[in-house]
Amino acid sequence: MSTDAATGGRVDVTDDAVDQALSLLESEEMDATESGLRLFVQQGGCAGLSYGMRFEQEPDEDDEITEHDGLRVFVDPASLDYLEGSVLDFEEGLQAEGFHVENPNVVSECGCGESFRT
Repeated sequence: MSTDAATGGRVDVTDDAVDQALSLLESEEMDATESGLRLFVQQGGCAGLSYGMRFEQEPDEDDEITEHDGLRVFVDPASLDYLEGSVLDFEEGLQAEGFHVENPNVVSECGCGESFRT
């Protein structure tokens, strides 16, 4: 995981993740001043919970909104309870490429790392 995180709230985002997300937002022709990346936790996976991410045109009324070097991140209150202190990173490698959440609240993960339990 990259150690350069752009702080701006209770969930941090590394420079690599910011760059990748802004590039994807631009490719979707979304306005980064209004749109953002929603990070959430949902029921599912063999360990019970899994992460989800998607781009949204605007935040919901009760979202926590943080800005990380031009990237707006939206997190709903229920997900924030699970994500407090986490870092969103973007990793490139031979085995896998993509966004990854480093979450200090996780007590166990499934074998593939796709789901977790707190």
